[in-house]
Amino acid sequence: MLSNVPIFIGLRYIRARQRHQFISFVSGFSLLGMALGTIALVIVLSIMNGFDRELKSRILSVVPHGFIDKSPSLMNWQALSATVLQHPEVLASAPYIAGYGMLSNHRALRGVDIRGILPSDKPPNHKSPNNRNAVSMIQDPMLIGEFTRLRPGEFGIVLGRLLADYLSVTVGDQIVLTLPQVSITPAGVFPRIKRLSVVGIFEVGAQIDQRLAMMHIEDTQRLFRFGNNVQGIQLKLVDIYRADSVMATLAEQLGSDYQVRDWSQTQGSLFAAVKMEKRMITLLLMIIIAVAALNIVTSLVLMVADKRGDIAVLRTMGLTAGEVMRIFIVQGSAVGIIGIIIGIILGSIIAVNIGDIVLLLERSLGVYLFDPNVYFISHLPSELRLDDIIIICVVGVTLSILATLYPAYRAAQVAPAEALRHE
Repeated sequence: MLSNVPIFIGLRYIRARQRHQFISFVSGFSLLGMALGTIALVIVLSIMNGFDRELKSRILSVVPHGFIDKSPSLMNWQALSATVLQHPEVLASAPYIAGYGMLSNHRALRGVDIRGILPSDKPPNHKSPNNRNAVSMIQDPMLIGEFTRLRPGEFGIVLGRLLADYLSVTVGDQIVLTLPQVSITPAGVFPRIKRLSVVGIFEVGAQIDQRLAMMHIEDTQRLFRFGNNVQGIQLKLVDIYRADSVMATLAEQLGSDYQVRDWSQTQGSLFAAVKMEKRMITLLLMIIIAVAALNIVTSLVLMVADKRGDIAVLRTMGLTAGEVMRIFIVQGSAVGIIGIIIGIILGSIIAVNIGDIVLLLERSLGVYLFDPNVYFISHLPSELRLDDIIIICVVGVTLSILATLYPAYRAAQVAPAEALRHE
């Protein structure tokens, strides 16, 4: 029964009497600060998760999940594709050629990534005849034109919307492609130039819309002088987040003659930047919780000074110094834990509904947070994750407990005889 005494007294001390309103105010302020810091962390981390999800879903709807190349070129890509498709986590494969060039017309010019692909509804190799998922799902975000209008020998090209807007072109317009190669003729050395016809415009809603242009693979074979060969094959996997392990397995199976990459290597710098930004924002917002923890220290120090007589009486009644410490540890920790629980509940409710809340505010005020003409998204994405909640709870509770150690130690050092002598 005595073991429950520190818990009972510590919880009882949370509610200060009428003459201790200042101490009660400081404790309430600590609880409020802990709750607000937790709410801010939950909401911001959920929004960062939402942006990360949107970015990955948009970019990976165009970018293949894995690449297998061979230098200087791949001759029999069909055999390699058949071997790769035996892996249970590989859904589809298709040949590709990638290169760089500069698109221009009489209005503007822009450096672009050129990708040669087979523009069919299905990839040439897929596991199921009912599987209509191509390696690149560019078919879905097509704005104008059709992807299948890329025909060999016609030198058509499909552009991202932002790239087409920058060059002021649309379907049916002509555009000039300049390659980083030269042609040697009797008249001299000239850059390689080819006039192309725009047959489609797509919009993914990501940075790819500004740089990516696609052509039929047979046209890129001629432009980049691959002959009948290709650069490699691109893959679509069952789970994009297991791409690194799947591609590592394929690399061991194929040997050192092939160069194997996954999307985290081709697009990894962008997602690494998002992850680093999330970590830095988390660290900055943790300062709010740390400030609230310092308020717990202040309230407990004042409480110890005010309760010296009570501490002395408790010591004379048989409580040990350790039990006195536990009283104030319980009191301070309870304030922090209550604040964290309130913050987690309110923060989770707001994070789940943040999109609707922002939409309601936009309609009420007539001010739009994300202009669809400027930004890639028109709403505020959010994704609440359990691991973030667990980290916030662990850090918050740890800081709350650490904040109680010094005041609790001070309380344990109170000498009963000295304290009662001044009462």
